[in-house]
Amino acid sequence: MELIKKNIHRNQQKGRVISQVTLDDDFIVPDTKEDMETLILDRSEVEIAESRILGSRCMVKGQLSFHVLYHAQKSRMVDCVEGAIPFDEAVNVSDMGEDDDLQVDWEVEDMTATMINSRKLNVKAVVTLTVTAWELCDEEIAVDVDASEEAETAREYIETAELAVQTRDTYRVKEEVELSSSKPNIAEIVWQSLEPRGIECRPLDGKLSIHGEMELFCIYRAQEEHVPLQWVERSIPFSGALELADCTDEMIPDIEIRPVHREVEAREDYDGEMRLLGVEAVLELSIRLYEEERLETLSDIYCPGADVILETGTAKLEHLITRNASKYKMTDKLILDGADKILQICYAGGNVKLDSLTAVEDGVAVEGTLCVDVLYVAADDESPVRSVRGMLPFSYTIEAGGIKPDCTYRVRPGLEQLGAMLLGNGELEIKAVIVLDCLVMEQLAVPSILSARVEPMDPQKLAQMPGIIGYVAQPGDTLWKIAKKFYASVEGIRELNGLGQEEIQPGKRLLIVKQTEEL
Repeated sequence: MELIKKNIHRNQQKGRVISQVTLDDDFIVPDTKEDMETLILDRSEVEIAESRILGSRCMVKGQLSFHVLYHAQKSRMVDCVEGAIPFDEAVNVSDMGEDDDLQVDWEVEDMTATMINSRKLNVKAVVTLTVTAWELCDEEIAVDVDASEEAETAREYIETAELAVQTRDTYRVKEEVELSSSKPNIAEIVWQSLEPRGIECRPLDGKLSIHGEMELFCIYRAQEEHVPLQWVERSIPFSGALELADCTDEMIPDIEIRPVHREVEAREDYDGEMRLLGVEAVLELSIRLYEEERLETLSDIYCPGADVILETGTAKLEHLITRNASKYKMTDKLILDGADKILQICYAGGNVKLDSLTAVEDGVAVEGTLCVDVLYVAADDESPVRSVRGMLPFSYTIEAGGIKPDCTYRVRPGLEQLGAMLLGNGELEIKAVIVLDCLVMEQLAVPSILSARVEPMDPQKLAQMPGIIGYVAQPGDTLWKIAKKFYASVEGIRELNGLGQEEIQPGKRLLIVKQTEEL
């Protein structure tokens, strides 16, 4: 008797370690730039150059890149200092191996830039690194039997989600933005921001479609010295596809997207004038695609004329509870310095941080923070460009009907829209659409038949069994249980007693003929 088995692929989290890196360095303002008077705004991002397992440690190599916008001391113009703090961190990961799929996520918990003097800047930051190791596992589960003997089988149906595709890829966005006719030519880009918004990925047959927007904000100096500081704000839509041979349109995506490179540069147009902004971004995609299947498995086997010895175990499978992208519309206020009189809002940017996730009845409760930076022009000739930073908390419950305490779930936050509007009285209204991409999986421990062997029935036991049995069905009885108990076949009992396909009721009288021919 040979079992026919099916391999089910699943991704098992083997280990997860969180480590914090404290960075602290001083930077000298380049000679080509004026002395600093006041700092306006700063931003930072982490670039991971390399991550690898060495023994019981994961070596993570990268850098924190920072940009600091400031008012110049003499001219009162706006300028920017840029730099990077490299790091090489060893994270203890005793349970991880070199063959594991390693994922390193980062978050800048705190970054502060402080003037030491007009030519020297101190940058401090705390970076949280999360190292996760995933192990690709194959679970074997019996789905049928190939037997020369007459075998009776019981089957169960299980809804599973199998990992069908796991890979990583990059998508490149390259565009050119032309200045409007009212804007002067570009002399120098002072500050630039390029943020992804509303990115969606959808599996198709043989490929993965991707579309979204890049929000561009750029401050530049015009070629004419008397022209004030200029800025450009533009939404750049993009769409395309990545080739994935094993992908189908019925698969369920679980995709993490992170920008790993962003660049904005001034370019000449066809007339040789600096009126173009070349935009380039590289998005890194960590792709997992799941395939749902109603799996028919073997739960029991016996032979009417022999003993079947079963070795049983447990297969670990996954069942998809929910996968959705909820959108939370948020409105809140920021309070400005009472002395500021705002002439114009230039830019509003930000990101979403999740503080806690909790499984609740039919949902996942999310507590998070929208971190917002607003750049504006104030009625102050000495320091016209200013900024305000705010941390706006929010709460939201993602619908996840059927979630259980032992389910695994992950939520990836994103921003689809973000804007700021002046209300007056030193208040700004912040409006945002926060996207919460949620995947909930139930972990199944499914009884599984590992092996089956057929042995001849004990002659003494065979002799003690009557050839014909009269039996009254008891509560909880099924035809399968009765047939197995008396070494008969289910169909034989149905035929002899004139039964249909419905299950028997307690009290039903049955006539059973044993089938015990020695093998």
